[in-house]
Amino acid sequence: MRYQDEKLPAGAIKVGETPMMSENTVLPAILNKHMSPRGKIGHIVVETGSLQFVWEDNLHDIIMCDKKHPVVIEPERYHHVIITGKVEFKVEFYKVESSEVEITEEDAVRPGEEFVE
Repeated sequence: MRYQDEKLPAGAIKVGETPMMSENTVLPAILNKHMSPRGKIGHIVVETGSLQFVWEDNLHDIIMCDKKHPVVIEPERYHHVIITGKVEFKVEFYKVESSEVEITEEDAVRPGEEFVE
């Protein structure tokens, strides 16, 4: 396991976020294969505890996420989270004005859609 070493792109504009979630209130869809809202960058922010993040195309590379180590989620890439214990976190959503993101999977499960403008 490792931490991700990525930052939000310059000029990223916040367009929404999920409510704060815990191990008991996590949106079930994010525990399974899904994508971020169409054309948006996700950003997992942990307040307490930790969780694990996994790209579906690289299941053996588990990324740790805690208060000091948020995770930036690339648009149009399948992923899921793993809850390993007590945790409080949310997912923020951003758009970048200067780049167009090609939508690759129209039918992808996108549980964050309801939280963006």
